[in-house]
Amino acid sequence: MGNTNMLMALIPLFDDKMAVRAYSIFSQKDNVFLNPSLLGTGKNDGAAVVEGLELIERMGIETLSEDREIFVPVSNISIFSDVESQCSAPHNRIVFLIDHTVPPVDVYVNRLRELKQKGYKLAVRKLSVADYESWREIFKLTDYMFLNNRKVAIDKAKTYFKKLYPQIRLCAGGIDSMYTYEYLRDVEKFELYEGEFYRVPVTRGKHEVAPLKVNYIELLNVVNNENFELTAAADVIGRDTALTISLLKMVNRMTVNSGITTIRHAAAMLGQKELKRWINTAVVNQLYADKPSEITRLSLIRAKFAENLAPLFQLQNKTEELFLMGLFSVLDVILELPMKQALDMVMVTGEVSSALIEDTGKLAPVYDMMKHYEMADWQEVSRLLLLANMDVKQVSGAYLKALSWYKNLMTEK
Repeated sequence: MGNTNMLMALIPLFDDKMAVRAYSIFSQKDNVFLNPSLLGTGKNDGAAVVEGLELIERMGIETLSEDREIFVPVSNISIFSDVESQCSAPHNRIVFLIDHTVPPVDVYVNRLRELKQKGYKLAVRKLSVADYESWREIFKLTDYMFLNNRKVAIDKAKTYFKKLYPQIRLCAGGIDSMYTYEYLRDVEKFELYEGEFYRVPVTRGKHEVAPLKVNYIELLNVVNNENFELTAAADVIGRDTALTISLLKMVNRMTVNSGITTIRHAAAMLGQKELKRWINTAVVNQLYADKPSEITRLSLIRAKFAENLAPLFQLQNKTEELFLMGLFSVLDVILELPMKQALDMVMVTGEVSSALIEDTGKLAPVYDMMKHYEMADWQEVSRLLLLANMDVKQVSGAYLKALSWYKNLMTEK
């Protein structure tokens, strides 16, 4: 269905407890370096469709965001397309995101009112303070307003909207550090928070890892050592009830004659390669348990995305290393240590370390592509695609497959 020559990424929106409450879909059609007219417009060239709706329809809304709203940008052209025929998801889960390119004139106000009557929600971003007065009729229909803390006086803007449009839920955007998030959360108190702050490490001088995490790190060291012993891994797994139950349940599902009850037997049934893959994935869930769920999600999607990109970078023989690179790419955030210190605690190959610490080596280009893609930095992604002579369809396909894999992984639990 539809066009797959599309770059699409999901950006999380958090509440004041660092729980993900919604996602925004950011997309770019084709390669902006091959089509310079797309640069800076923020628009897709498919006037008849809303690309984000196509992704929701193709992937299923639950794959992208379970029980949460999805913010879908629309241009001043695509806003008039037949949105209902493009996506069968519940209307109240879709929030159309508009910006300053939509003129506040009657034909647009009427169209927005029509979308609201159909049950859709509306959000506004990238609007200057000078535009506020002319946008009064649109603000009356608006459910969410994004305020970039680096571009507007947050306190004054908040006072303005709370007084004149109390129905609007205010969202803080462009948050680049955990310190800024904590200030906006504790002092300004927004509804939602957006930015890269959640994946930026906060190193507060901690040098000790919580006791519960030591066991998981030991297990990672065992399985990431070349030619590790199955029995050694099984014995470490046996110290953690949750991991033990998870392993036995998985292996019993896989075997025809179920009834495996010992950890060593289960490990032997799974085999070295599959046990290593399962441990690296399962341990991440436990190791990251005290962090926002989005960090675990980011780590696992990065791992699969990087693995899926292997053929495009002629790294088919490095799929395991690429998976680990993605998995451990937020280890500094998890352990609240600089990346070098964090990686010193787990036994990974020099190639993984080089990519994550120095951004050098064979794996580094995949890491760069992965990071720019998930941030929806389409200009840089397009440049990397052009340099590597890659097809947009292949990269976006690798990302969408990673989303589906993650959904299936979580469903199996």
